[in-house]
Amino acid sequence: NDERTANKYLSDFSHLMRSVLENSEEDFIPLAKEIELLDLYTKLEHFRFQDKFDYNISVDENIDVEEYQIPPMLLQPYIENAVWHGLRYKSEKGQLNINIHSKSKDEISIIITDDGIGRERSKALKTANQKKQNSKGMNNITKRVAILNEMYKDKVDVTIADFQEDEEDKGTKVVVTLKKD
Repeated sequence: NDERTANKYLSDFSHLMRSVLENSEEDFIPLAKEIELLDLYTKLEHFRFQDKFDYNISVDENIDVEEYQIPPMLLQPYIENAVWHGLRYKSEKGQLNINIHSKSKDEISIIITDDGIGRERSKALKTANQKKQNSKGMNNITKRVAILNEMYKDKVDVTIADFQEDEEDKGTKVVVTLKKD
């Protein structure tokens, strides 16, 4: 019922879709552009699920985000999983964090953490159709990273683990390591 908010949401969504289409033909895009799109995507999801989570994106000020290249939309599926399978089912408001920091002179880590219900509890809630969809999505990312690493000499590494071992809501931690050219 709020025309101004609806227009803003649709405008942001169409900007995201245009950017995704533009970047889809590229093997790599500047990290700065990927962060911008990630922020836009996360903002849209936050708008839809305001009562479910807050988020923070932080980039180490010593990293020149124009110097790093990343496969487009590599990070978005992990954010989507965090929101749709972890944070959305949490009983109280959750937190999503995206931290980008320097690992070495030519390497950075992109760490995506959420304090959602965790992978095991999420798996138990999934319908048969959801299981099929999610495994396809994650398998596609794994294959894509493997192909890119074959072509570009181990440029990207991804690990996924529980975030908080001793909590009921274990959450998930995704670490993407990216090497400079």
